[in-house]
Amino acid sequence: MAEKSVSTDSFASAEQKEYKGQKLRVAIIGCGGISEVHIRSFQKMPEVELVGGVDIKPERLKVMKEKYGFTKLYADWKKMLKEVKPDAVSVCTPNGVHAPAIIDACNAGCHAITEKPMAMSPKECERMIAAAAKAKKKLAVGFQYRYHPNTQFLTRARDEGAFGKVMFVKCLALRRRGIPNWGVFGQKKLQGGGPMIDIGVHVIEMAHYTMGRPKPVSASGNTWTFMGNKPSSVTSMWPGWDYKKYTVEDMAIGQIRFDNGAILQIEASFVAHIEKDVWTFQLMGEKGGCQWDPPMIFGDEAGTMINSTPGWISDKGDFESLFAVKLQNWVDAILKGTKLESPGEDGLAVQKILDGVYRSSEAGKEVTIG
Repeated sequence: MAEKSVSTDSFASAEQKEYKGQKLRVAIIGCGGISEVHIRSFQKMPEVELVGGVDIKPERLKVMKEKYGFTKLYADWKKMLKEVKPDAVSVCTPNGVHAPAIIDACNAGCHAITEKPMAMSPKECERMIAAAAKAKKKLAVGFQYRYHPNTQFLTRARDEGAFGKVMFVKCLALRRRGIPNWGVFGQKKLQGGGPMIDIGVHVIEMAHYTMGRPKPVSASGNTWTFMGNKPSSVTSMWPGWDYKKYTVEDMAIGQIRFDNGAILQIEASFVAHIEKDVWTFQLMGEKGGCQWDPPMIFGDEAGTMINSTPGWISDKGDFESLFAVKLQNWVDAILKGTKLESPGEDGLAVQKILDGVYRSSEAGKEVTIG
């Protein structure tokens, strides 16, 4: 299926009106740990009513009932969609379940938001976008770091012309020893990959957003697994991961070329012999450049090279605050018709980048991104 040229953000809906007391009825699909962050955010929104939860694990449904007061709980989202008939769903499942859950929800007439990454492949993303477009519903991807104060500062600087034409971006999402010892993060069939798709995705998306969302056209990369699939006696912050089920990479390196000539490089790791964890990106333009952490802009003024830092920047960049902002943006887009900052089309572009790196690693050469 060809990529849609019309964003799903453009569709009008009956719900797009100023809030006047009618609540948006939201159900949660996937009641694991990350869903609790969603729930806490939704509970603070007077315009939202949480109406149901879905999970295949009875113990997680028990948490939903006892901790959050859910009364309509299901092991099957299709049954939930039929009986509860929510207005919208928030999908917090493992990556491999994102596409079928979103497609079924859109077909049932629901707006939808999914946790990152959008899916397991660009084709799945395209099917999700098509389902939302057909139903004329809002589809968002949970890319919270584009709402981070640092990212917003740098995108405003871009809009004001501080960087000029962007030539190169370097993304770093590196852990020295940080293999998750919970969930299914080490299982490729359920997650699609390791650090590239799990944490690299965050830095890629906020860098791509800051660049102005250019179209990726080719990718080159490689992946390595050298520790995660073996027992380890080295102390670390998350010891005891299930190495017997570990089928993802420990480290991935990629380079992406865009249609405007810009290059993005990405380094992502669960395991890397480095001094310390790193989470940032650097951007170089013809007129100026920047870095994400600490936020700084590099340019020339009065015949002098200048490094500019914010005198003050919002401290609302913590985990819970970012989730609250991204979920509120989706709710406002549904109820008020305001701009959806993270539509499905952005999720597709990032998925193509991830897919390109993995395909290049398997092929041993550069690959084209369609």
